[in-house]
Amino acid sequence: MRLPEFDFTETQTLDEACRLMAGSGARPKLIAGGTDLMVNMKKGLVSPGHVVSISRLDELKVMERSGGVFKLGACVAVSDLAESDEINESLGALGAGARALGSPLIRNLATIGGNLASARPAADLPPSLMVYGSKASLASVRGVREASLDGFFTGPGLTEIQPDEILTRIWVDIPKAGSGAGYLNIGVRKAQDCNLVNAAAFIALDDDEKTIRKARVVMGCVGPTQLRSPAAENVLTGEKVSDKLFESAGHAAAGDAMPVDDFRGCAEYKKDMAGVLTRRALALALEAARRG
Repeated sequence: MRLPEFDFTETQTLDEACRLMAGSGARPKLIAGGTDLMVNMKKGLVSPGHVVSISRLDELKVMERSGGVFKLGACVAVSDLAESDEINESLGALGAGARALGSPLIRNLATIGGNLASARPAADLPPSLMVYGSKASLASVRGVREASLDGFFTGPGLTEIQPDEILTRIWVDIPKAGSGAGYLNIGVRKAQDCNLVNAAAFIALDDDEKTIRKARVVMGCVGPTQLRSPAAENVLTGEKVSDKLFESAGHAAAGDAMPVDDFRGCAEYKKDMAGVLTRRALALALEAARRG
């Protein structure tokens, strides 16, 4: 299918991009890597009158550590995340999520901001960022505001980003000593972004290295958006680590899952796998916490 006609602007500054996104009547859409927008335009799912490119804005390609926080520009390529030694050492779950995303070609084109803004329930980066309690910066002509990723996704393909806002940066707190996270996914075929279920887990241990002081569990593909599992987190918090505890947390996470039957698999199987992946992600998180 041919692309519809549209105006195209390669912006030179973030201010210019914000002004264009604030324009009325042109139905503007942002593009960086283009792995989602161009496909959706060809399918006729979206028909913007104006495509605004931010792919050349160097300030959105910054990936740097400052103190205990990683600042990730929205236009950082997923492949850069996947191949970064510093990311893989400090934010192992995020590195794993990046490596799991699609094929090498897709990872080279796709951006961290695009993977979040597309709000696909099966995406790899949302759980592996949410598990660290990450936040996003959203810019517009009105200024910049900060949004927690916990409430960022509002439905399939929907986020709290307003039509005139641009996702510019992600802020990720680096786990302190005694803390760590893990991410796992299972897909229906290799080398494609087609997850059946994914899950990420974070734990922070007390000084005894045995008692869980804080826990976060995030699942994908088992609801209209990525889901935190309060039940699993409650099971874990204040308890001493053990295989039995992680198994109980997995069962609790499965209880919070809300999958549906689709071409990827049946709801019952997805619910079971949500529990299995949660348990395994917790084991990875424990390894990372004890290394740290």
